[in-house]
Amino acid sequence: MRSGALLALATLLSGCGVLPGDAGGSRAAVTVMTWAPIGSNATNLPGMPAMARAYAGWVNASGGIDGHELRVLTCNERNDSAGAAECARRAVKEKAVAVVGSYSQFGREFMAPLEAAGIPYIGGYGISEEEFTSFLSYPVNGGVATLLAGSGRQVARNCDRTALVRPDTIAGDDLAELMDAGLAEGGRGSVSDVRAAEDATDYTRQARTARERAGDGGCVTAVLGDRTETFFDSYRRLPDDGRNIRVSSVLGSVDQSLVDRTGGKDGIFENAYFTGWYPVASDPAWAEMRGVIDKYAFGDNDIDPADPGAQTTWIAYTVLKKVVESIGADEITTGRITDTLDRGLEVNTGGLTPTLRWRYEDMLGTPNFPRIINGDVTFQVVRQGRLVSQRKGFVSVGETLLGESHR
Repeated sequence: MRSGALLALATLLSGCGVLPGDAGGSRAAVTVMTWAPIGSNATNLPGMPAMARAYAGWVNASGGIDGHELRVLTCNERNDSAGAAECARRAVKEKAVAVVGSYSQFGREFMAPLEAAGIPYIGGYGISEEEFTSFLSYPVNGGVATLLAGSGRQVARNCDRTALVRPDTIAGDDLAELMDAGLAEGGRGSVSDVRAAEDATDYTRQARTARERAGDGGCVTAVLGDRTETFFDSYRRLPDDGRNIRVSSVLGSVDQSLVDRTGGKDGIFENAYFTGWYPVASDPAWAEMRGVIDKYAFGDNDIDPADPGAQTTWIAYTVLKKVVESIGADEITTGRITDTLDRGLEVNTGGLTPTLRWRYEDMLGTPNFPRIINGDVTFQVVRQGRLVSQRKGFVSVGETLLGESHR
């Protein structure tokens, strides 16, 4: 094993959460943080900090970003409000110039410390309201809002009625209305809202209720993060009642590995509908990310190239790299980063998203999600056990969300 790999591995094993780089030169290091829940009882996304570490290893092996060593701090958000606030306070204490590619549903708790310190939040997962309202948030996707609106559009074509199983949380309370907006655009009625605990170990009651409400020719949609697998395990164990009901979800709650674990082409997800933010994982646009994972993840099994969390982190760091290169200074500060983004820096992600830009006029401007700049989603379907594109290219749901805001 090369000395660089040994050094990085030793650092990771020490638990300090910082990946040193090999970049040299006189330019000051750029310190950023990536956080996500790990080992919690609900949704966990260890692939996001793991992707951040691999990205740092990649750019630092080539001299850093424009001569700056990239220092990545990682933090376990634990999927609770105290953990989110703690990670944000640590970012401030350790003088991070940005939080990049992170996940937390507790936007109020983490954005307040970041805003007080002027630290931008670049490319969050899109699960919290504050990611689309804070003046210091720079999202790379349309968050859960576009996924649910897109899912409604996708299932409306073939589902007479739809039941949505979603978390009984503050973050989950808006999901039914968002999906309704997509269903309405497809000429369908409102979704049947089925609430569920986000950390349950059995969902038989909710599965039975959802199937009854969907009816013959309907769809059962579940958006429960990591517990989506648990729900569909309960669902498939229900006695067959002879009705034709399709299932659907969003990428992040379901992925290819889950399709594989549940029987592939012979499992419950064959012909299922999924809405995502980005192209399918097999798309050539992901080739560079896959190469970085193969070479710089040091055998870290936390990174799944098909995981939307890891994909979002990759795109968020692509933005950071472009920002630092555009600044072209010996020292990178929070103010320089936000000023560069606010002034209209364009970031080309190689087809993974539309060109990203965060000027006021680029924002969608809906009352609930004013800072969405990317209202595109992709429609995917399982064919012969593989997630493939249902239709070519992106589908814009920006107008769908604008319509929802006026309902």
